[in-house]
Amino acid sequence: MKVTIDGKEIDVPKGTTILQAARMIGAEVAPPAMCYYSKLKSSGGYCRTCIVKVTKGSTANPTPMPKPVASCRTEVMDGMVVENFTSPEIVEARKGIVEFLLINHPLDCPVCDQAGECKLQDLGYEHGLAESRYEFERREFDMIDIGDKVKLHMNRCILCYRCVKVADQLTDGRVHGVINRGDASEISTYIEQVIDNEFSGNVIDVCPVGALTDKTFRFKQRVWFTKPVDAHRNCPTCSGKVRLWIKGEDVLRVTARKDQWDEVEEFICNACRYDHKKKSDWEIEGPSPVNRHSVISQNQYAHLNQQKLEQLKHQSALGFMKIDKKP
Repeated sequence: MKVTIDGKEIDVPKGTTILQAARMIGAEVAPPAMCYYSKLKSSGGYCRTCIVKVTKGSTANPTPMPKPVASCRTEVMDGMVVENFTSPEIVEARKGIVEFLLINHPLDCPVCDQAGECKLQDLGYEHGLAESRYEFERREFDMIDIGDKVKLHMNRCILCYRCVKVADQLTDGRVHGVINRGDASEISTYIEQVIDNEFSGNVIDVCPVGALTDKTFRFKQRVWFTKPVDAHRNCPTCSGKVRLWIKGEDVLRVTARKDQWDEVEEFICNACRYDHKKKSDWEIEGPSPVNRHSVISQNQYAHLNQQKLEQLKHQSALGFMKIDKKP
């Protein structure tokens, strides 16, 4: 089945979604995704950041779809034509979606452990507004421990459901989920239950924001000051293939390896993640491939500073005009 995305054509198997087809072409046409996770069944369809415009339904029915569709849930039809970054309508609509995601999200990037690895941070600077138009009080929750090594900061959660799905599909006896409805929805454990199983740490790796963090790593170091290396060990529980984040001779944290879409390649057990924090415990393979797309690594804040400076100059000029008009 042939599909054209932003002018690039590709032949894909039947049942392939638009998002999967776009990723096959490359990052230059792939829509962003905050809730979709290729390793998790039934993921996607929650955040709507991956919306695209279908200008031609198929060869058999060339009628365009009347409104944007979620590319993670829409299957490709033969002859379909899709616009993503080439559509001003989609780019503008995505800005609105990002604004909704940031409505309750606190602006605490400087103190958040996810800074530098946060997909919402990247998304905000690529498609968001420089300032928030939201004037009401943000919802607030107390930070809680949902396990001996997992900290939940619900204020930052965007309800992508990734952590729920990874616990449901990877572990035995899921004990956490989403409770309440609407603006009161939150991630929580069942009464008097905590996450306690040998793969529980993977909820940290799949969280796209700083809502679920590693208590053993909190406030120890910024990721851009560490050196990530790929390593492995003989583990009876998982593959033992991990990424070590090293500062000097210290292993500050252990995570699963991730691909170019920031998705875990192979889930790892808690023994690998928490119990082996010495370099001698691992066979070092070499430096990890690092995606330099992050706003942290590319210093993409500069243009925002320029925008703010121009705005202040404009306001200052208006102020002088008002003063000059006074009798």
